[in-house]
Amino acid sequence: MSAEEYQHEPVLIDEVMDCLQPHHAGVYVDGTFGRGGYARRILSALGNDGRVIALDVDPDAIAYGEQVFGNDSRLFLRHANYGRIVEELKGLSVPDRVNGMVFDLGVSSPQFDDAARGFSFRRDGPLDMRMNPHAGQSAADWVNTVEPAEMMRVISRLGEEKLAGLITRAIVRAREQDAVMTTGQLADIVCQAFPERERRKRRIHPATKVFQAIRMRINDELGQLEQALSTVPEVLMAGGVLVVVSFHSLEDRMVKHFFRDLVEDDKAPVGLPLRDSQLSRNYEYVAKLIRPSDEEVEKNARARSARLRAIRKI
Repeated sequence: MSAEEYQHEPVLIDEVMDCLQPHHAGVYVDGTFGRGGYARRILSALGNDGRVIALDVDPDAIAYGEQVFGNDSRLFLRHANYGRIVEELKGLSVPDRVNGMVFDLGVSSPQFDDAARGFSFRRDGPLDMRMNPHAGQSAADWVNTVEPAEMMRVISRLGEEKLAGLITRAIVRAREQDAVMTTGQLADIVCQAFPERERRKRRIHPATKVFQAIRMRINDELGQLEQALSTVPEVLMAGGVLVVVSFHSLEDRMVKHFFRDLVEDDKAPVGLPLRDSQLSRNYEYVAKLIRPSDEEVEKNARARSARLRAIRKI
C-alpha cells in the first residue's frame, strides 16, 4: 500500500471530527472503514483506553487495515456490514454502547479505481460491483437474468434515471445477442441508447446513473443503511453522536427523515400550551446539513454530492 493511499483523507473529515468531538477514553464505531481515514483521525484523538471498532464488508479494506494499523491495539477490525453493529459489539471486549459512530456511504476510491472490481465505466473490467467480491450475485449475473420490469424499476428508482425504459430495452436486446459481462460493454449499450440531443444536454456520463443504480441494488445499500440506522437507539450511549455522510439523494432522504423522527418524535399535541423547552427530547441535531466547501470539491470532484448530517442522543 502506497504512502499516498494511506494519507488519503475522506470527504468532510474535519466536519466529521467537529461533530464527533472524540474524547481520550471514548469508544467509537467506524461503520464503513474503507482505507481508514476516519478511524485514523479518531485514533489520533484517543488515549490508551480509547477504542475504535471498524467494520467493512470489503475484504480488501480489512486486509489493508490489518497491514497499516495492525500494531494498534485500540483498533478492532471486523469483516462485516455496518448493519451488524450490534452483533459485532457483543463479540468484543468493549461496552455495548458507544460514544460515537460514523457512516460514510460512498464507494471508496480504491474500489472505483480498480478495474477488476467493476464499479466504474471509466475502466473496462468484469461487471462485478460487489462490495464483497466473494459473496452474493454479481452485477453481470443480475443484468443478464433480471426481469425487464425489475431492471427498469431499479434504474428508475435507485438511479433516478428518466430514460430507464429506453435503457432497459437496449440492455435486454443486447443480452439476447450476447451476455453483458464487462463494464465497457454495459457503458457502450447505455450510451448508444441515449438520443444524441439528450447526451449533449447531460453534464455527466450517460452511464453514471445506471451504474449507480445497479451497484446499489447488488449491495442492497438502502437496506443496509436502514438496518444500521435502526441500531442507533440501542448502540449510542447518552451524549453519543452519529454522523452520516451520504452521496445519493435517496440515502440522504432516508437519513434526514430518520433523524427528524428521532429528534421530533415527542412533539406536543396540536393546541397544547407547552413551550419547546418543556418537552422532553431524546435526541438533538448536531448538524442538520453540511456540504463540502468549494475548495474541497475543487480538490476532490467526488465530494460534490456529499451531505453530512449528525445527531446526538441526550
